[in-house]
Amino acid sequence: MNPETPSTEAPSTFVADVRAHGVRASVFGPAAGCTDHVVGDILSSWRYDLSALSPEVRGAYLEHLSECPYCRARQRLHRTVDVTLLSLFTISALVFILVTMILHREPWGQVTFAQVHMHRLSLVLTLQSIAVGGLLVSVLMWVLVAIATPAPELITQTVQQRRLQARERVI
Repeated sequence: MNPETPSTEAPSTFVADVRAHGVRASVFGPAAGCTDHVVGDILSSWRYDLSALSPEVRGAYLEHLSECPYCRARQRLHRTVDVTLLSLFTISALVFILVTMILHREPWGQVTFAQVHMHRLSLVLTLQSIAVGGLLVSVLMWVLVAIATPAPELITQTVQQRRLQARERVI
């Protein structure tokens, strides 16, 4: 199938988009651009966040997203970046916690980092200070990403949908 020719069905998943439009168009959007530039500009200016809209407006935008492969690809790209940032900052915070716990144990407590006048700077206290600072920065960045994007809501909705699908398969 030619990646530039639009499909008659509206793909709802990434795999369906790849089959209908090709990999490049599914990741970055088709070269032709948005099918409705006015709606596409509004959606892209909100980073494709529809959570705060009224049900009528949200319905119209969701319909546009289901019909427009360009906006769907851009929304998917934005969500991928958001979830990647949240994952990166979560892993970073966990690593800083782990480093702090490891440094708190022996034999690191006896190592001197530097002699400054009459004071000895402990290597452990210096590294722990850096680790705690890194932890605080990671948590702050995680909170900023979570506030600025609808990614946590998207993750919650996805998990709930997967649970419902699993229940339906069992029944």
